[in-house]
Amino acid sequence: MRLAFMGTPAFAARSLAAVLAAGHEVARVYTQPARPAGRGQKPQPSAVAALALACGLAVETPASLKDPGVQRAFADLRLDAAVVVAYGLLLPSPILAAPRLGCINVHASLLPRWRGAAPIQRAILAGDRETGVTIMRMDEGLDTGPMLMREVLPIGPDATAETLHDALAERGAALLVKALDGLAAGALAAVPQPAEGASYARKLERAEGRLNWNEPAEALARRVRAFAPWPGAFIEHAGERIKVLKAVAVAGAGAPGTALDDALTIACGAGALRLLLVQRAGKAPMETAAFLRGFAVPRGTTFGA
Repeated sequence: MRLAFMGTPAFAARSLAAVLAAGHEVARVYTQPARPAGRGQKPQPSAVAALALACGLAVETPASLKDPGVQRAFADLRLDAAVVVAYGLLLPSPILAAPRLGCINVHASLLPRWRGAAPIQRAILAGDRETGVTIMRMDEGLDTGPMLMREVLPIGPDATAETLHDALAERGAALLVKALDGLAAGALAAVPQPAEGASYARKLERAEGRLNWNEPAEALARRVRAFAPWPGAFIEHAGERIKVLKAVAVAGAGAPGTALDDALTIACGAGALRLLLVQRAGKAPMETAAFLRGFAVPRGTTFGA
């Protein structure tokens, strides 16, 4: 089919690669403009832009899709469909209506659960035992369009946002190709989302990474996994902010925020959290034993909530 691809991060680049490998014609790629990144804060193209340019595809980076000129140019592409994966811009009705088969979205949750910007992290934070990928035809709502296909993926006890992201990106890309084949053959019918079970996955904020020792240890362990690698769970001690990259809930009791031993096991509202991998500002990540050799935290040390 003749397609436009609209996406920005690495999650979306997996789907673009799959669409190209399947032999579809990508007439135009739409992505977010280059953003400052890295130590030098030089503008860097998005993961989708980098792949598209390497493949010789035409790339557009409009600041908005509300401009009539942008909408006319999009309609002039005469597309069979547009594929949208973590693009980052709202699609107004003229864009949604332009492709013959509509705009097809890859969403990293089992809709209607976790509509919105951060479905992977919110699923881990909530303690969900499964998530998945939904392929849907977009409408003007926020991830409310009818579903074409979906696939379930268990959330393992050690899953982080990073590992789950990678698994869902692969599953989503493969499922997208199947959905496009079904649409091309006229063999795929869209099904409305269930009325029950909808939830919203709001965008992550850095402040959410702060560990509150009054919470149960299991909840804090999930927060560490959900915020790895970005924006990172953290604690503050001795005037420093210390990232917590890996931790596990263990048995233990004491006043919340109190170190129960000399190995960074900290009492929580229920149980205790043992920190396994941490990172000081400007330093490389290190295991607890190495960290404690240069930053002593003896038993009885108290951390703020």
